Amino acid sequence: MLELTMAAVTAAEEGATAGMQMADAPSEPGAVLRVGRDRSVCRLVTPDDWLFVSRVHLEFQCGQDSTWHLTWLRGSLPEPSSEVRITVGEYTGPVAYGGTVALPRGGNGEIVIHDRTAPRSVNVGFYHVNVGFYHEV
Repeated sequence: MLELTMAAVTAAEEGATAGMQMADAPSEPGAVLRVGRDRSVCRLVTPDDWLFVSRVHLEFQCGQDSTWHLTWLRGSLPEPSSEVRITVGEYTGPVAYGGTVALPRGGNGEIVIHDRTAPRSVNVGFYHVNVGFYHEV
C-alpha cells in the first residue's frame, strides 16, 4: 500500500500542517494516485489558483512488480513554472520534467513541488507499506 499526505505551504505558513490531505492505494499493478488541480482525476488536490501546479502534475503508479513509480507529467508548456524534488533518506535530488523515478519498496520520503515565482510549495509525503501475507500451513 502507498500512503500519501499533502500540504500546500506558503512562506507565512511554513511548518504548518493545516489543510493536510491524505490518500492511499493498494500496491496492485495498475493502481494510480494523482496530484494536481483537477478534482475529477486527482486524489490530492491543490488550490485552484496555484497555477504552478498542473491540472494533473504528479502521478504515482504501481507496476507489475508492486513497485511504485513517480512521474512528473509534462504539461502544455515547454518549460514548467515549478521544480520538483524528491527526498529519500539522506538523498535529495530533482525529478526531471516528464521524468519517472522508482520509489523505494517499504520506504518513505517527500516530494516537493516548488513554485519558481513565489515562496510556496506543495509537499507530498509518501510511505510504502510492505504488506506481507500470512499463510498457515
